[in-house]
Amino acid sequence: MPVSDLVDVAAKDKMAAFLNELQSRDAAYDWEITVSIDATLMPLHFAGAALDAGFLIIASRSRNGLTQLNEELMLINNEQTNISRATSKELALVMSRRSERDDAMYEELTTMNNEMANLQRELAKKNAELGKLNEQKNRLLGMAAHDLRTPLGAILAYAEFLEDELIVTLNDAQREFLTRIKDLSDFMLHLVSDILDVASIEAGQLNLDPQPTDAIQLIDSVVKLNGILAAKKEIAVEFDPPATSPELRIDVGKIEQVLNNLVNNALKFSHSGSTVRVRLEHTDEVVTVAVQDEGQGIPASDLPKLFQAFSRTSVRSTAGEQSTGLGLAIVRRIVEGHGGRIWVESEVGKGSTFLFTLPVAIAE
Repeated sequence: MPVSDLVDVAAKDKMAAFLNELQSRDAAYDWEITVSIDATLMPLHFAGAALDAGFLIIASRSRNGLTQLNEELMLINNEQTNISRATSKELALVMSRRSERDDAMYEELTTMNNEMANLQRELAKKNAELGKLNEQKNRLLGMAAHDLRTPLGAILAYAEFLEDELIVTLNDAQREFLTRIKDLSDFMLHLVSDILDVASIEAGQLNLDPQPTDAIQLIDSVVKLNGILAAKKEIAVEFDPPATSPELRIDVGKIEQVLNNLVNNALKFSHSGSTVRVRLEHTDEVVTVAVQDEGQGIPASDLPKLFQAFSRTSVRSTAGEQSTGLGLAIVRRIVEGHGGRIWVESEVGKGSTFLFTLPVAIAE
């Protein structure tokens, strides 16, 4: 993969700066950049040098290791240069004495080349078949989820109706059963909606309808909407808007989905008496939205799992709330579809902050 894809999302700008220095100066040494190794974030020391064929980039866990690796590469290079020179001389002498081609070797190489070509064609065929099967899977998943949404919505509506009309006449056990039916129906309805979103995204159908939008009004609306859930858990949700905010051209419904997911997650993993804060900052180029909680925080080993479909961390919600494991994956695709990026900053015991950027609308 490209070397820039190895690094953590938050370190891409630093990697770009390293590559720029490498290109402009033909060398760069001891840049500490965070990469993902076996699903774990780890800082490595990078160095690079320009060669005739391109660039050589090396990395090590420590600065001393970087120096040692560089010395060993130089040693290997010197040894292999001598070996190559001697081998080339020997081959030149042999070929000068050989007057005819080694037909057996030529035929063997030709056969191997034909076999490789056949394998390549077979691989291309299998890839095409897998692409069709994946498309059929997404279509079937979308159809199944769509067909499930209507009856699940009806079950939830009936349960809410019964709860409103018969709550006084039901005994404790019956009320508990009815609440359980309602909660499970609500969870399944959210799961089906998330599956529909994922199926559409995987099928390349993230259709956006950008419209001029006031970011302050949008965030304020989301904060007020989630205030009801926050009040039930005795959690404060605060939004201190800036004096002004540049105009955005976004799909309001999709970005509202992003904000609702991030604020709702912050409430799920926060304890009573804590505060969830939403911040809005901007430059001439981008708007940055941050959702900060005072919850449990996310272990470093779990961070690579975030923003991946069906992934779950070791952190559990504070009131037993359920999660589909799809929300953050959908959020990432929506933000990236708008030309922005999303990342998280977290410390165990101190809480987490999810941040995402959106480009500022440019007047025609």
